[in-house]
Amino acid sequence: MLRQCGAGFGQLALMGLLTSLERTHGAGLVNPLASRPPRFAPRAKRVIFLFMHGGPSHVDTFDYKPLLIRDSGQPLPFEKPRIQFAKTANLRRSPWEFRPYGQCGAMVSDLFPLVGACADDLCLLKSIHGTNEAHGGALLKLHTGSDTFVRPSMGAWISYGLGTENQNLPSFITINPTLGHGGVGNWSSAFLPAVHQGTPLGGGMPVEKATIQYLQDPGGNPGRQRAQLDLLGEMNREHLAQAGVDPALEARIESFELAFRMQTEAPEILDLKGESAATQRLYGLDQPATSSFARQCLLARRFSERGVRFVQVTHGYWDQHEDLTKDHGRIAAEVDRPIAGLLRDLKSRGLLEETLVIWGGEFGRTPTLQGKDGRDHHPHAFTMWLAGGGVKAGFSYGRTDDYGFYCVDEKVHVHDLHATLLALLGMDHEALTYRHAGRDFRLTDVAGRVVSEIFA
Repeated sequence: MLRQCGAGFGQLALMGLLTSLERTHGAGLVNPLASRPPRFAPRAKRVIFLFMHGGPSHVDTFDYKPLLIRDSGQPLPFEKPRIQFAKTANLRRSPWEFRPYGQCGAMVSDLFPLVGACADDLCLLKSIHGTNEAHGGALLKLHTGSDTFVRPSMGAWISYGLGTENQNLPSFITINPTLGHGGVGNWSSAFLPAVHQGTPLGGGMPVEKATIQYLQDPGGNPGRQRAQLDLLGEMNREHLAQAGVDPALEARIESFELAFRMQTEAPEILDLKGESAATQRLYGLDQPATSSFARQCLLARRFSERGVRFVQVTHGYWDQHEDLTKDHGRIAAEVDRPIAGLLRDLKSRGLLEETLVIWGGEFGRTPTLQGKDGRDHHPHAFTMWLAGGGVKAGFSYGRTDDYGFYCVDEKVHVHDLHATLLALLGMDHEALTYRHAGRDFRLTDVAGRVVSEIFA
């Protein structure tokens, strides 16, 4: 009996080991980007993250505070945090009016009239909070779950967990990524296999000129390129057979193959000429002020509908320590129409139900005044919103105090946001792990609560 039990347990252990190897892509058992089933029924299949770099002010956008209007100019009636990025003065009301939108009656400021018109599709999270007052740490915390260590980004984790729905495209694309404040760490795969790193499109250049580097063969001979790639692949596989498990080499082999396959599909996606004039107007591609971000949002839709799991678009710079009224107004006008256009376009195509759209920055801004017309960094309370992807529409979750300074009810830490994001995609944040340096790592580290109250 013991021998039979031992054999049985041994077989189970072998199966578990093979499964682990397959999941970590350790021995080339599977294509590391192959589409993999989620752990449980997903509400969303893919994500579009609209990242507002610099920190948009929650009390000037989506967190309406009547008492802030009433008490503007008065001192904050309670203690400020022990650690602050800079010194601020008294309370300062928003220079923009708030109005109710949609059947849900969500209060949205005049900065976002077109997004406000989509209020019945939004799920507002008004009690997000983080841990870092500086841009670099806050960006890394939001993107990777850690502001102190090198960790894989959330897009890389999603790629690792689910793969791609289109073998001719990467599973993670970041459009116009910021090259500062964490830099490539914000879309890095870190210790995950390198094939899960985000593929940057642009960054540090006008968006209309952005492309995927080396996308087309300058020689224009696919047959010769295929022969060269086959020879290179044979040499790399021989090296792999001698070296044993080498995730970096395996990822390099797959990256060459993916780059070759991308030539068949990516150029067509990047060419927006096939979009109708009505669609281009919907996004604001025909207006100078909105055309840049409109292009990003339209590309996000085109990549997403073709099976890319995680697409991020970045806009900035929302860091108004001074000139808040002028610059927040100008910047919001650049994104309001493209974002509303994206939501309406996804909805009209039947894609919003299976695509989770996320909007937000690395933190909010203080409800207290900085300088003559500014607000400081504020990680203690800020607003993000979700749309589609199985979340409640026309819904608001969480609450800040009367002035928007601290979260006071239904708090959502960044770890909770990540856990919820993974759950919407059908993954358990505690089970999605990777063995590295002697321990199992995950996006949410040792924390995180799924905010199931926002699930439709």
